[in-house]
Formats: sequence, structure tokens, C-alpha cells
Amino acid sequence: MKIVVTGGAGFIGSNAAHYFLQKKAEVVVFDNLSRAHTDKNLSWLTSHGGNLTFIHGDMRSGEALGKLMPFLKKADAVLHLAGQVAVTTSITNPREDFEINALGTLNLLEAMRAAKSRAKLIYSSTNKVYGSMDDVKVIAKPTRYAYADLPYGVDESRTLDFHSPYGCSKGSADQYVHDYGRIYGLDTVVMRQSCIYGPRQFGIEDQGWVAWFLIAIISGKPLTIYGDGKQVRDLLYIDDLVHAYDMVIAAGKKTRGGIYNIGGGPENTMSVWHEFAPIVRALHGKITPVARKGWRAGDQKVFIADIRRAKREFGWEPTTSVTDGVQQLYDWIAQHTSLFS
Repeated sequence: MKIVVTGGAGFIGSNAAHYFLQKKAEVVVFDNLSRAHTDKNLSWLTSHGGNLTFIHGDMRSGEALGKLMPFLKKADAVLHLAGQVAVTTSITNPREDFEINALGTLNLLEAMRAAKSRAKLIYSSTNKVYGSMDDVKVIAKPTRYAYADLPYGVDESRTLDFHSPYGCSKGSADQYVHDYGRIYGLDTVVMRQSCIYGPRQFGIEDQGWVAWFLIAIISGKPLTIYGDGKQVRDLLYIDDLVHAYDMVIAAGKKTRGGIYNIGGGPENTMSVWHEFAPIVRALHGKITPVARKGWRAGDQKVFIADIRRAKREFGWEPTTSVTDGVQQLYDWIAQHTSLFS
């Protein structure tokens, strides 16, 4: 199997590349290494040996994508994971966010069309395409918010409502990928992902909150909670996400043109502080001092993905509980503290 991974030195990308290298696939990693610590992930990947090719390139550059063209022609699958990943950054610099997420995705689609690629293209979209969901009734409980009327969470029929420049850029790319499947016959799949966490995630305050909280607590760095800490997210451990990619590829025509909410689902949820803190205290003991600030723009009180379509159509569901996943990430960070200095 031949796999192209854009953003392949990032958190999700490096885990996906590692997984397919372990399966003896030929893997091409395309990355501009602009995000902090991607060089460390790339070094880890190259230490594997095996069938790894690295192309240093930017999705915004036609010349760089030209280097990728020969691989797109032969690829069995393309995982498009490259992107600008933080809502806060998109608000600060919306043009760059657009150029990376929306224009960069269009550039890849055009390159695949020019290459007459028959690869299955999996696009890493986001639950932010559903917006703030202000029309959905939310109730407050002692440690969390909850949906009043969505026992399985939000399904794929939910109306799109791009909120924040990040939501707009990712949502635009989401729809371009889907429509290139319809109009130009590319084999596309859109995955609207929830909070993904796991090893090799160098979380920061603006993005990757589970990893960032653990990094800050283990290293004694200041920690800020935005909002009231009762916001709820469904969490998906990285291994489960990568398995979903593999299963989508293996399903072939069954998943062509599919759009899937991919997350922990109702069984794997946690409020960002009131329920997270007790888990961390059990692992670490004393928690670093915590500051409080107001709500951030576009922050949903609750997001839980309805993941039943993925199970129906290609047999996928998460296997790692939140407790086990947080334990595994905590252990990895504790064992690799030098990476975070």
C-alpha cells in the first residue's frame, strides 16, 4: 500500500504515518515543519527505517505540490491532515488561516485531479463546522453541561454554521473535498473530528487541551481555565482515530463520498476541568495553580459526536476509554519530559 500523509510530522500525522509504516506500507510525509516540535516527530519517524519518504513542502506552494505529484499518481490513499489548527490563531490572522486550510486544500484537490489520482482522500475536518449550536437546548449539571434532547450527540445531518475564521476555513475545505467527489469523481471521505488526544501531541494553551493540561501539570507551568470549566467534549484517543482511517480505506467503495462524525461519542466524554481535574489528581497528586478567564469566542458548551453512522457503514467504534487514554498520555509525557523543555 502507498500512503501520502500531508501534515505527516504533526500529532495526528506522525501517529498515522507510524501506523502504516508498521503495516509495511510505503509512506510519503509532506510537511513544512512550521509547527513547534514537528522536527521531533519527523526524527522519530525516520528512526523507524522502512519505506518512508519525506517531502518538505507547504500546501500553499504550487512548486512544493509539484514534488508530490508523482506520489499522488500512485497513491492508494491520501490523508490530508495538514492545517492551521487553532481557533484563536485564526482570529488573530484570518488570512493565513484561510490560505492554509481552505486554499491549501483546494491546491491538493487540484493536484489530485491533475494527477488523475484514484487514491481515497480522507480529509481531517472538525466539529467546529457545526458552529456554536445556540439553538440546541443545553442543561447545566453540577460538573458539566449536557444536551437536553440529543442522547446520541450531534449527527451528520446537523446544519452547517461556520463560526470563527477557523470554522469558515475548515468548513470551506470540508465542502470542497465533498464536492470534488461529486463533480470530479475523486474518492473522497470527510471526517469531522472531535477532540483527539494521545502521545506525540505537543499541546499548547490554544489547541490540544488534554495534552496541554497534562504537560502544564507535570512540568509545573501556569494553567488557565477559560469559561467555567464545565464545557463537555467527547474525547477520542489517537489509536482509535488512526484505526478509523485504516478501516475507511479498507471499506473501499462503501465509504466513497462519505461524511462521518468521528469522536469518542457519548461513552467517552469529559468536562474540561470539573471532571478532568479529579482524574489528574489521582495520577499526579498536587495540581499546579490555576487561573480563570472568560469564555473564548466560538467555544461550545457541549459537543458530543453521534458516531453511529461510522459504525453502520464501516464498522468502526472507539475502544479506548477516557480514563485509559488519559493514563496512557500522562505516562508518555512523564516519560518524555525532555521533549517539552
